[in-house]
Amino acid sequence: MIGRLNHVAIAVPDLAAASDLYRKTLGADVSAPEALDEHGVTVVFITLPNTKIELLEPLGEGSPIARFLEKNPDGGVHHVCYEVDDIIAARDRLLDSGARVLGSGEPKIGAHGKPVLFLHPKDFNGTLIELEQA
Repeated sequence: MIGRLNHVAIAVPDLAAASDLYRKTLGADVSAPEALDEHGVTVVFITLPNTKIELLEPLGEGSPIARFLEKNPDGGVHHVCYEVDDIIAARDRLLDSGARVLGSGEPKIGAHGKPVLFLHPKDFNGTLIELEQA
């Protein structure tokens, strides 16, 4: 059901500083910041030959990333994103198997302009999983 690894997301307390670290220290190609109001984050993507790294910064007090950073002030891995061919079929299969889809269960548009869903970390070995329509 899952396809390729789309990205690994890292929550950071300071997006500009983290972007500079990746750009200057690691020589990475870092995208321009993009605010995603519906998700409560500002993101940049680091393009690698085989996948991407997403750096996330909270956008507002109600951001899930703000809560994550309260527990992990230096930041850290927040989620892993896998591609799926059909996000609705994947959601239905997961729900039938007992997995929990976060939020309303309806896909939202993610940073790549494609539908995404998040799966409860307690159902996946403590890891928050994002599914993105391929």
